[in-house]
Amino acid sequence: MVDQSSDVSHQAMGYDRTSIMFSPDGRLLQVEYAKKTVKQGTTAVGIVCKDGVLLVADKRVVDKLIVSKSIEKVFQVDEHIGATASGILSDGRVLIEKAQVIAQQHRVTYDEPIEPETLVKEISNLKQQFTQYGGARPFGVSLLFIGVDDKPSLFVTDPTGIFFEYKATAIGEFDTEVKDLLDKQYRDGINVQDGLKLGVGALKKVLGKDFSVDRLDGAVIYTDEKQFKRLKKEDFLKIKW
Repeated sequence: MVDQSSDVSHQAMGYDRTSIMFSPDGRLLQVEYAKKTVKQGTTAVGIVCKDGVLLVADKRVVDKLIVSKSIEKVFQVDEHIGATASGILSDGRVLIEKAQVIAQQHRVTYDEPIEPETLVKEISNLKQQFTQYGGARPFGVSLLFIGVDDKPSLFVTDPTGIFFEYKATAIGEFDTEVKDLLDKQYRDGINVQDGLKLGVGALKKVLGKDFSVDRLDGAVIYTDEKQFKRLKKEDFLKIKW
């Protein structure tokens, strides 16, 4: 558990005024604040299945006058790669647009699609750089990447620039609760339809009375097709909980 009194003293000493200053106990406080920002973002779930990989995200429509279709939470990066973000979505948009450029440059240079892990490393390296530059703040966003190369894969990169590959995971405000559900219910060999049911069911449970299909955004990439496919409202309505 983080000592709050220690946090206050570190702030008073000015260790949180820049992302490049270590506190006496070896912490970069601005980077830790960026990770807390992610916890305030909307929840997104990624699940690897035997026949593909999928993303399901909460769009959190905060104003009833907003057209829900105008809120995009899941993005296509390349034909075989998709991503979603949690935290400061404007930061996420910038990073995802950078990922799109990297993927296209790789196709032009090598005449083949980029490997998802290679792309994730590039974005993670960029995020890490912003933890050690003076005059710049860390990116306040975590990204979930899905992709299919020789197999379906799911990666998470956080504000520190660290990335991990997962079978199933979540980011955002209810990530702990969703991860607990995934730990109990996820199994190897699950298919996309059951994976979608698991992901949407997890969001339904943590959102409670605020849950609505109109709040959902999602995408799936099947292993045999290697094509990013955005999920529509009808796809969510077919699910029986």
